Amino acid sequence: MNTEESQQVLLFNEAEALIESLRIFPIKSIGSSKWQKQHEYIEKLNMQALLCASSQEEEFVKESLITLDKIPCLIADLISTEVWKDKIFNIVLKTNFKPKTTIPVYMVLYHEATVVNLLETVLFHKESLESSGDNVLDLLDYCYRKLTSAVANNNREFLEKSKAAQNDGNSLEELCAQQDKMDFEIAVKVISILRYLTDALDCLPLSTPSRILNTHNIPCLLVELVEHPPWTRMEGGLTKKYIDGKWQEVSGPDVLQLTKVEGQVWLSLYNILMNVECVKKYDFNSFNKAQILKLRAHMTEVLLDQLPMLADLRRYLEELSMTDSLAPERSLVLEQLPEIKERLLQENEGKWHAIAKHQMKHYFDPSQAEIQSQARRLADTYNFDVMDSLLTDVPKCAVCGAEASKRCSRCRQEWYCKRECQVSHWSKHKTVCDMMAGDMKP
Repeated sequence: MNTEESQQVLLFNEAEALIESLRIFPIKSIGSSKWQKQHEYIEKLNMQALLCASSQEEEFVKESLITLDKIPCLIADLISTEVWKDKIFNIVLKTNFKPKTTIPVYMVLYHEATVVNLLETVLFHKESLESSGDNVLDLLDYCYRKLTSAVANNNREFLEKSKAAQNDGNSLEELCAQQDKMDFEIAVKVISILRYLTDALDCLPLSTPSRILNTHNIPCLLVELVEHPPWTRMEGGLTKKYIDGKWQEVSGPDVLQLTKVEGQVWLSLYNILMNVECVKKYDFNSFNKAQILKLRAHMTEVLLDQLPMLADLRRYLEELSMTDSLAPERSLVLEQLPEIKERLLQENEGKWHAIAKHQMKHYFDPSQAEIQSQARRLADTYNFDVMDSLLTDVPKCAVCGAEASKRCSRCRQEWYCKRECQVSHWSKHKTVCDMMAGDMKP
């Protein structure tokens, strides 16, 4: 097999068949075998879409999603998973549930991140947003919820929760800590999606600008993200930024270098505040005006060198500071409302505990044979040659953290720098290795 072939997860016909089979599952079916199968499909589509985008090849996953009208399905799937996490997972955590493995529950938690990642890749193109229809309002509300949560928590607590969970030894508590970490990573992806939404305001439903400006007041939310960014933190007097999926120490001039997520925040602000129609509809009351004008303190020459178009925004802010508070233009518009989450909450009202009990019994506590089968399917889903091609960092040893060049040949999950590290780690790694390699006896 040549290198190009080994870096393909799906061929065009395979991707089209998987996309055509996508459907919306009711919340009570989340975690079922059919749902797991669809999760595997979406994971493969996500990897192939990312591979095409990173190599600048034809993005046939995106094209098929548009042609087969499946982007609304992905958005509905995303909202369903969010509701499951809010309602069902919290009930599971409060019980004395101790499954043989947490793989099925983790798969549901991870599913949200997978769908967000796929949407971030395909929604870069305006035609993808156009094909979303009215569901784009549900996506906008989802973005708002994730970002307000990031602002409220500042998403630094998950480090302490993670340490506490590891010390506690409770597998569900570990999952809870992992959920917090995933929520932070999802918020980073959501910033990109929000920026794409602001790029395409002219082709979205008519009520989208009003919802961005006055329902959710996203300009002020973005200002808060500029003032108190969750993706920057201080540790021991050192500045760290979240860059390319990990926390990296920055110092000197690098502190002022914009990361991708910081750039997306500024571009979103630029798209909104420099849009004439948006400015007409925004309520520049005293509070909103004061918040927006806080941006002036951050608009340094270093920032403008990196994003030159912000010079226009700076001039606009100077003009705004010298004007009185402006009342928005009032116009009669038949406003569309997001429906997916509200419909799910109404359909399942009073059923949450029954659904949780059913899923714990039938989906989240599999037999040993089912565990082995799930592990094999997951190993088949992840094409390690493709994943290696997408990695930008050198793998680290699972024992000492040094640069690693050797991978476990059985499960292909762990990396080691030398044989001694692999031997010393075997007692901890054996269970997972047997499971992934398919050697675990039921």
